[in-house]
Amino acid sequence: MPRPRRSPAFAAFVAFTPSRLAPRTATWLIAATLGAGALLPQAAEARVKAAHPSVNVTTVLPQPVMAGLQRAHVPLSSVSVVVEKVGDRTPILALNAGKPMMPASTMKLVTTYSGLSILGPDYRWRTSAYADGTLDASGVLHGNLYIQGTGDPKLVPEELIDLVQKIHKAGINGIDGALVLDKRYFDPSTRDLPPFDDDSTAPYNVGPDPLLYAFKSLSFTLTPSPDGTVAIDVLPALAQLRIDNQLHATNGPCRGDAASISPTVTPQPDGTVVALFTGDYSMRCDPRTVNVAVLDHSAFFAGGFLALWQQTGGTFSGTTREGAVPAGAKLVATHEGPVLSDIVRDINKFSNNTMARNLFLTIGAAEERPPATTAKAARAVEDFLRRDSLNPEYLTLDNGSGLSRDEHITALALADVLQRANASPVAQVFVESLPIAGVDGTMRNRLANQGAGGNAHIKTGTLRDVRAIAGYVASADGNSYVVVSLINDPHSEAARAAHDALLEWVYEGPSQGFTKVSAPIEEPRAKPRKNPRKRAAH
Repeated sequence: MPRPRRSPAFAAFVAFTPSRLAPRTATWLIAATLGAGALLPQAAEARVKAAHPSVNVTTVLPQPVMAGLQRAHVPLSSVSVVVEKVGDRTPILALNAGKPMMPASTMKLVTTYSGLSILGPDYRWRTSAYADGTLDASGVLHGNLYIQGTGDPKLVPEELIDLVQKIHKAGINGIDGALVLDKRYFDPSTRDLPPFDDDSTAPYNVGPDPLLYAFKSLSFTLTPSPDGTVAIDVLPALAQLRIDNQLHATNGPCRGDAASISPTVTPQPDGTVVALFTGDYSMRCDPRTVNVAVLDHSAFFAGGFLALWQQTGGTFSGTTREGAVPAGAKLVATHEGPVLSDIVRDINKFSNNTMARNLFLTIGAAEERPPATTAKAARAVEDFLRRDSLNPEYLTLDNGSGLSRDEHITALALADVLQRANASPVAQVFVESLPIAGVDGTMRNRLANQGAGGNAHIKTGTLRDVRAIAGYVASADGNSYVVVSLINDPHSEAARAAHDALLEWVYEGPSQGFTKVSAPIEEPRAKPRKNPRKRAAH
């Protein structure tokens, strides 16, 4: 008989959740047979035993998962796993469940659930324009135009053009003063941070900003032309950008990767920015796109705004700078960005770090007033979790995106977040934001031809030495489960098969069981000292 398959948009999780969650009770204590490691920290283990002293079973992970870990040379001491039935916070499977681990991008689950709950799914960011000066009969503003940002994570060309057109509708067609950017909504300490790793041009390294535009990244598309040249198109347009195309077309085989065709981007003394392309490009290659983060946020936003301004007939003869909107300036236009529910979908489906960091800071500004800082954001999230009956004791927040080696959470705590989110008013929006195995997002190429394909909403996480999955699985037996697995190990990259095996095992139905063995449990580790405000470091 074929396996039952649910629609990719299934919402089974909410249906299986009672209105009030039972308190966390027993857990299966899992012994490490690939190298016994510490299980729950002492306090967490004591709570488990006090809640259900009769549970004292040691066992191993399901055989396919064990086999995947063995092939990857990952010991169980480097793995933390929790599997629970949705609506029942008693784990049916738990390994190192209270051990603080680096979660990579699964930390976005904490940020997005907190954001949806605190701000509301219909929350919209506002980007506003103010005029300070006089407007003549021809529509020229004799004075400054101010653009004030509040951290819209998706201020892309299709959105910013709305603000530009509204400024035109207000009668302004030219600016002979300055274009001034008001970025006070985020504290200066949140800007110009060092990249997570050595690749400062990687879009995933782009930091947060109140006037984040197009993720501060350019997409160059190279297309061979019939006349033997290579055309280069770029999005978004920047007023100060010039492309120097010195590519040499060849008839040889198509070789190389995106890195081999990346441009050298250099600011010039006259204020222009040159993107230089050199080298050979085979006419046999299909069009290729390379994404590059360039400039600082202010220069990038100004260039993007002015490109749209000029494309729509606007004139500009002044300079650009940062500054505060003066008290007497007149509000002339406001753009409202997409609703938060759409933003959260982009963050989780595609694991967008920059959008998550802007959301994180927005939470801090909303709860403790601007300017936002990472400390305010961390406090706001932790306070919300406490109000939501969740314990942030082993949670360490840095930037809210998981792109950090200073962010930690336990599998048990992350499972608690998933349980609470599924029982909350934002459950449907939250669950549907997660990638669907074999269908979309970061899970589109995983488990497509297996039972879990189409039946698992799973957020993934990847850093050097870190692999993580967390989300929900609707099993073939009609139940739904919370699944969390965090691997912190130098060989974690090779353990993807073990994670896929875990998801498939849950889909097949955890009631099928697995082999039990006896093994000693090591002494628990001391709780690591928290430093939630420290910057991310590779």
